Amino acid sequence: MLRERRNLFISLFVASDAVVIAGACYAAWGLRRGVFGEGFAPGWDEIIKQPLALFAVPVGLYALSACGLYRPRRDRSIAGEMFGVVKACVATVAVLVLALWAVGFEGIAGGGEGGGAQGSLLGRSVEIGPERFQVGAAAALMAVGLCLERASLRMVLRAIRRRGWNRRSCCIVGVGRLAQVTARAIERNAWTGLDIAYFVAHDAGDGRERCLGRPVLGSADELEQVLEKHPVDAVYLALPQRQADRLPDLLRRLDRFAVEVRIVPEVMPRYLPSHSMVGELDGMPVLAYRETPADGLGGLLKRALDLLGATAALILFSPVMLVVAGLVALSGPGPIIFRQRRVSLGGSEFWIYKFRTMHHVADEREELRWTRRDDPRVTPIGRWLRRTSLDELPQLFNVLRGEMSLVGPRPERPEFIERFRDDWRGYVIRHHVKAGMTGWAQVNGLRGDTSLRKRLQYDLFYIRHWSVGFDLKILWLTLFRGFLNRNAH
Repeated sequence: MLRERRNLFISLFVASDAVVIAGACYAAWGLRRGVFGEGFAPGWDEIIKQPLALFAVPVGLYALSACGLYRPRRDRSIAGEMFGVVKACVATVAVLVLALWAVGFEGIAGGGEGGGAQGSLLGRSVEIGPERFQVGAAAALMAVGLCLERASLRMVLRAIRRRGWNRRSCCIVGVGRLAQVTARAIERNAWTGLDIAYFVAHDAGDGRERCLGRPVLGSADELEQVLEKHPVDAVYLALPQRQADRLPDLLRRLDRFAVEVRIVPEVMPRYLPSHSMVGELDGMPVLAYRETPADGLGGLLKRALDLLGATAALILFSPVMLVVAGLVALSGPGPIIFRQRRVSLGGSEFWIYKFRTMHHVADEREELRWTRRDDPRVTPIGRWLRRTSLDELPQLFNVLRGEMSLVGPRPERPEFIERFRDDWRGYVIRHHVKAGMTGWAQVNGLRGDTSLRKRLQYDLFYIRHWSVGFDLKILWLTLFRGFLNRNAH
């Protein structure tokens, strides 16, 4: 799945950036020792501490992430990325200097201990000590190295995409001048890895069957049916200005699909909402109306948290799971582990694992309804397992397999989703992150047969405000609110 493969490329950028930053720090340290005659035979503690790489690498990676340089934006220009790299380097060095000054590093606060070079600035004498020289050299080397590394990696990825690998499909809603300009811009920029699968006419009476050599599959009035029969990864809305009033309705209808949505406005970027993210594709403004939040460095950190947390939980709860497995085996006929189809990131389906809590597995599969309080299908042991959430411990294996996360909206059955996505606007937006074992709704008591509207509100709040820190907060609250809950049945 393409959304899963993104993190492979992001991890490549993170690892390469870390190597370049550390290399710049050590190269600057080496220059300092050579220029100021300090020699090259320090102790191991100096080799580790003096280059400042242990501090600069995490700060630099965070600065790059804050500048949006780990978000998979295929329509980002190399020049724009280089500007972001320079900003991140300036921020990194500023934090480095501030930290060294705060701990009383004399070479930063003052002139250093001897051996400084003299220079002048606006008529004033300025002494450039070894420490200042090292920080300045590190800043320059870091900026140049990251720019060269980023440009090289981007060119490699673009060459890969031109050869037909790592590509994504999209459709364009509209067949007018703006839609055709959008299509030609995408075609000219093959490095984006975007393939135009088809067009959707903005006017039902248009009647054309092809546009720029690609099929026109129906009109905007049939958008849902077209996307269900011909799924794509992204939808570009390129409507003529006279039909701009249709955008709210189209966006509402697209909420039923786990696709990325981008608006190509027929206006100048300064007229667009300030809270929207605007990119450029060959000089053409593209409005990112909705994107997957857990991408970039944050997505990698979330996955690392999942792997570490799930592994630790399996080790910690393995004796409990063995006891529970024995109790389930004694509770009646049927398998110990129950499997059921659920939906996670991007609408992908997977088999969720739980300890069996029903008298008959077939009952839970065949009856399309949630478990009620005092449900007769639940075994006495199963009722206790549900109340304590111990029946969900096997989902740790789903987390290790990458099908779920420790934190996220609870996964739902495909049959329910078909019903809810028509009745509840924004329900499918839950699938822009992985389903989770616990979530913001669950730690706030919304479990079992509780208000679907409230659960959806809490899930969408989580998605809009997602961060690794928010995940850690939810995991902490789960220890106190997530296991025992009066609504779990």
